[in-house]
Parts: sequence; C-alpha cells; structure tokens
Amino acid sequence: MTNSTITKVIIALGVLFVLSSATYQVHEVNQVIITQFGEPTGEPVTEPGLHFKIPFVQQTNFFEKRFLEWDGSPNQVPTKDKRFIWVDTYARWRIVDPLRFFQRLRDELGAQSRLDDILDGETRNAVARYDLIEIVRSTNRDPDTVQIESDEETAILDQIQMGRQKIAKEILERAAGRTEDLGIELLDLRLKRINYVAEVQQDVFARMIAERQRIAAEFRSEGQGESARISGERERDLAQIQSEAYRTAEELRGNADAEATSIYGTAYSLDPDFYAFTKSLETYEETMDASTFFMLGTDSELLKYLEQPR
Repeated sequence: MTNSTITKVIIALGVLFVLSSATYQVHEVNQVIITQFGEPTGEPVTEPGLHFKIPFVQQTNFFEKRFLEWDGSPNQVPTKDKRFIWVDTYARWRIVDPLRFFQRLRDELGAQSRLDDILDGETRNAVARYDLIEIVRSTNRDPDTVQIESDEETAILDQIQMGRQKIAKEILERAAGRTEDLGIELLDLRLKRINYVAEVQQDVFARMIAERQRIAAEFRSEGQGESARISGERERDLAQIQSEAYRTAEELRGNADAEATSIYGTAYSLDPDFYAFTKSLETYEETMDASTFFMLGTDSELLKYLEQPR
C-alpha cells in the first residue's frame, strides 16, 4: 500500500468521524437539548429522526418523553389528632419543558431530589391538617351494612369530610404548582401505604387483642349459657320420659295383677278345695328342699294334705 493510499484512508476515516460527530439520532421516546460550551442553544429537539449539530463544539443532552416514576421514602408524620404514622407515597411525572428542566435541574437525578423535597413536604403538610380517619378512608360507611362489635368500633361510622383520595388530589395540586417552573408536569400521586409507628403499633395491637378476647369471652359465656339450657332441657325431657315410662309400667303391672287376681278368683270359685291343694303344693315347693328341717305341730295347715290325702 502506497503512501497516497494510506493518506486517502486516513482522510476518509477523519471525514467519517467528523460526520458522526455532527449527527445524532432522536428516538420517539426522547427529546434533546443542544448545549454549546455548557450552555443550551436553540430550541429543544422533539421530532424523531436524524439531526445535525456542530461537531466537537455542541453536545447532546437526551431526556425522556415517557412517564417517569417517583417513589418516596416512608416518612413519620403526626396527624391533626396527634397520631404518629408512617406515610409512603409515590407519583408519576414527565418532562414537558426540556429547556427549563435542563436549566433548573440538569438531569433526572436532580429532578428526583427536587421532587423529594416538594412531594414529601406537601404530604407532611396535608397529613398534619387532617385527622387520621380522613387519611385512611375515602368514603363514609352505611350503618346498615356495618357490624359493630364494640364501642371503640363505632368510630368507623364517623362521617369524613375529605377522605384519602381527595387529600391525595390536594397534595398533587399543591405540588404541581411548585413544579411548573421546573419544566415538570405531575400526573398522579397516591398514598401507597399508611401505618402506625412502632410504639403506637404495639398499643394498637394490644387494644385489638384485648377487644377480641373480650368478644371471645362473650361468645364463650353465651355458649356456656346455651349449653346449660340444653343440658337442663335434656334432663327435664329425660325425667319426663322416665316418669311416663314408670307410670306406664305401673299401669301395666296393676292391670296384670288385677287380671291375675281375677283369674285366681275365678279358679278359686270353681273348686276351692283344689285351689287350696295346689297352693299348698306350691308352698311346699317354695319352702322345702333336701336340707330343710321343719318342726310343725300336728294341727299345722301345712300338714293338712300330707296327713289326709285326697
């Protein structure tokens, strides 16, 4: 390869390098600010496609067109009724004026830091203006659809004036007024999580446990009372059944005895002597055995049929 050829290759590479430094591509999701010696120049570039700039002198700064996420850190905040709670929020935002955004914040990291100050501050101010019940609820309750088990739970029927959703909207509106000058549009803000601080949590849990134990004791007491009632009814029914059975048995026994007596009487009236004889034999059988000794006088009724057999 000759020197002239090498020179041409070097010149071609140099031209390609200069051209690549003079062009940049903008995607649909980006917008660009051109800076010259660190200062913005011209209007923001928002149209996608291939664009040109002065090589080595001008620099490109790309920013998102899409919605961006802000996720705040949980903050310990007192409510109007002096309840200390942890409040965790998140928001969605986008860059609507990239030139102003670049001038005020430079990049997304600076924007996140500024949003921390604005959104956390407005959240603390809003929480401090309202009672806890306004922050945890969004609507009023219908008394006909709520089961109240204790006096403390009647608080769930308290009427709210704002509610969680309206408070979040109020925070968003107040914060949006402070972010307009930053080239940022706040799209949405939500209270992601609300919880008591650790010290208050223990008291709340202890109160909840005590309340549930009281309700359980009431159910247990009602169950014991119902058990005693059922046992009493069972004993009463058992005594009634036994009484009816005893009465029926005595009636049957009495009827049987009466019928037996009638039969005996009829038999006796037909042949009194034979009846007396058979009864004597039954008496002998029931009173005498091989080991029985009797000492009887000669005038004993038991010897009557032995001495004078028929």
